[in-house]
Amino acid sequence: MDLQLKGKTALVTGGSAGIGLAITKSLAAEGVIVTVPGRSQKKLEEALKDVPHVRTLVADAGTVEGCEAIIAAVPNTDILVNNLGIYEPKEFAEITDADWYKLFEVNVMSGVRLARHYFPLMLAKNDGRILFISSESSIMTPPEMVHYGMTKSAQLAVARGLAERTKGTRVTVNSILPGPTRSEGIVEFLQKMSSAPNPTPEQAEQEFFEKHRSSSLLQRLIEDSEIASLVSYIASPLSAATNGAALRAEGGLLRSIF
Repeated sequence: MDLQLKGKTALVTGGSAGIGLAITKSLAAEGVIVTVPGRSQKKLEEALKDVPHVRTLVADAGTVEGCEAIIAAVPNTDILVNNLGIYEPKEFAEITDADWYKLFEVNVMSGVRLARHYFPLMLAKNDGRILFISSESSIMTPPEMVHYGMTKSAQLAVARGLAERTKGTRVTVNSILPGPTRSEGIVEFLQKMSSAPNPTPEQAEQEFFEKHRSSSLLQRLIEDSEIASLVSYIASPLSAATNGAALRAEGGLLRSIF
């Protein structure tokens, strides 16, 4: 299928690892010119050296200064993918104010700051795509990281609010809700969650789904390419009728049909 993306431009935050890297590769394969900001030029180069149509930029999208640098270097884009995000398991009573603010700053404000710049430009040219990579945690808040769930819910609110302002235009704003996805750091996270002292990655994954995500129909980690393929479609002109949506790609983990 031709997604009609050749020659479009995209900005993908957190695009040098995990889901973000898979999104970058998927868009680039469709002929999109993708800009990927990151904190380390070395990491950017290593991750993206074999990906065509990619530009790298040393800037931390999780900070005010980083967003300003990104906007200065990339004043316009056809597609904005707000993928940057961090997480950590932590008992609620141990989550400090600094922890709450840090996750909100990185997971929510990075997207807010970039959308604040690019969204009006998209409306002015009557074309564009903004996507927030949220999580199933936006709906089913995980008890082991309530602060993370809060940021993912906030992303849904921002995305829907922006979508309301696109009425009658060819601009769309949507959220993608991945479930637990195989990406950098996930094995360590699952092993920390395990009750076994030194579990193998396979044992930790099995226990996680049995004890913590038992409603999952997939009962395995999602591959990052499975998320990226959905993102590429939603970023394309073919998805024009999908707007203001929270699109689930969480392996059937959420039982509600809405």
